[in-house]
Amino acid sequence: MAEHRRLKVGVVGAGHISTIYLTNMTTTFSDYLDVRAVSATRIESAQKQADKYGIRAMTTPDLLADPEIELVVNLTPVPAHYDIIKTALTNGKHVYTEKVITDDLDKAKELLALAKEKGLYLASAPDTFLGSALQSAKKALEEGAIGEVTSFSATASRNNWLMLSAYSFLRMPGGGTCLDYGVYYLTAIVSLLGAVDEVCAIVKAPFKKHVCINPLAKEYGQEMDTPNESEVAALLQMKSGVMGTFTLDADTGVMDRNTFILHGTKGVMLLENPNNFGGTVKVYTGENDPALYPDWWEQKVEEEILAPANPYTENSRGVGPADIAASLEKGVPCHADAQLAVHVLDVLTSMIRSGGTHAFEKTTTDCAVPEFFPGL
Repeated sequence: MAEHRRLKVGVVGAGHISTIYLTNMTTTFSDYLDVRAVSATRIESAQKQADKYGIRAMTTPDLLADPEIELVVNLTPVPAHYDIIKTALTNGKHVYTEKVITDDLDKAKELLALAKEKGLYLASAPDTFLGSALQSAKKALEEGAIGEVTSFSATASRNNWLMLSAYSFLRMPGGGTCLDYGVYYLTAIVSLLGAVDEVCAIVKAPFKKHVCINPLAKEYGQEMDTPNESEVAALLQMKSGVMGTFTLDADTGVMDRNTFILHGTKGVMLLENPNNFGGTVKVYTGENDPALYPDWWEQKVEEEILAPANPYTENSRGVGPADIAASLEKGVPCHADAQLAVHVLDVLTSMIRSGGTHAFEKTTTDCAVPEFFPGL
């Protein structure tokens, strides 16, 4: 097996999500990544993760200035993203950040321009679209499995009564259901079908306060301000001409129930929750020749379950940073390039803006469709 140049990694943020990143980056993706340090606002949190993974605990300013660190993996809440990413890029470091890239489109465009100016890789979560399910779907679409895609529909639920009590960052700017959860669906849609041209949406935030029901939280039993959007129903027009709908409701009593379907001239494709790397992808097709059926309207439909297109069937967070290292070695763009993240942010903020204008809102960015990802 060929040896690869391993990028020296510093992780900023030692919260809940850092465990899966650190675990995968120090095991599954260790051929490409050499994790050296972790930082956090509370040095005690950084030290706990540092001790667990045998790395250094640092303050964030020290980590961002450390000349040894080549790639910063930013796992902080959205309001902190801009300053951390800008400082890392200014200091000559590649960056992979948790979603969304920022909560402000102009700032996101600025960071993208800065990365290009300095010749650095800037990439963003979600990297779930690099998993086996969506890459299987991508491969099948490219092979014409359902013909020409004509439309799509995605609906999903969340349970804010639980989520807002468990994660305080969901109550911060950029933590609304569009930017925190809708980002998975929009990233999946754009990665498969290309850029969005315009969007019209109804966006609501009907529950401005919630009582904290998490017995482990300091706010337990107290009323919390919850100002962010929690419901969206949107109509999207893609630049390719494909149209689709997206509905997300976080004000439900049940978590993560979804329907995600692509319609094509030869059949339909049924996908699962794009917050996951794996899952079952089904393709339904049928011949249109009436001679094949006893009665011409009783079409026989065939079901095919797609085989995984790459190894990432389980939670593989960290594949995005590893892909930066692999792409840098090859001198090619990485798959989760920030151009995709900036466009998805553009679409999501256009949805929110449309919720106020009740009119179609044009996007102001474009992005290339990421190439098929067979794995590292």
